[in-house]
Amino acid sequence: MKIARSAPDAPLSWLKSSYSNGAGGECVEFAHTVGGARLRDSKDADGPVLTVRTDAWHAFIRVL
Repeated sequence: MKIARSAPDAPLSWLKSSYSNGAGGECVEFAHTVGGARLRDSKDADGPVLTVRTDAWHAFIRVL
């Protein structure tokens, strides 16, 4: 699988998780970065962002 990553100073390209629903429940977005991925609540784009390293992100998506 080839993953496009953002340059460190480039704006992030956020993608909504396929597990998110439109009913206002738990909605997660992620963005690939040079060093891994960032995750946030899609209903709160200006809220906190979790940053994970590449190895941790790959381990996480393998389990899904």
